[in-house]
Amino acid sequence: MPKSFDFAQAPGHLIRRAQQIAVAEFTRETVSHDVTPVQFAFMSAMMDTPGVDQITLANRVAFDAATSGSVIGRLEAKGWVRREADDRDRRRKLLFVTPEGASALKRMNAAAERAQQNILAPLAPQDQEVFMRLLAQLVAGHEQSGSGTD
Repeated sequence: MPKSFDFAQAPGHLIRRAQQIAVAEFTRETVSHDVTPVQFAFMSAMMDTPGVDQITLANRVAFDAATSGSVIGRLEAKGWVRREADDRDRRRKLLFVTPEGASALKRMNAAAERAQQNILAPLAPQDQEVFMRLLAQLVAGHEQSGSGTD
């Protein structure tokens, strides 16, 4: 009888489990902030590039541009983000973090940092560095080849 595929040791399965753990840790640490990991990523990227357009922002955080509008809409409803039409192209929306959003993001940063530390906590410090280097290499390699997107 042929041996079945050992999915428990497959990279895809382990990466999916790691993603589940990452979201759970983020949610646990940020529960009082009413924010999702994707919303936090969008807000952080907008703080770094005020006036970024929605498509560029979605690409920057590796999120589907077609559904990024709903994420931005939820942030806008919270009063954390505002959209402005571009003077040169009225169809293009520019995004800005509001003062309320900047204050909320500042309060969230420590919780998000704790979540990142919790994710890596099972690894020894030197293994954390190796893991992060290899993970970044894996992602960059797939991004350069065009695989792993969409």
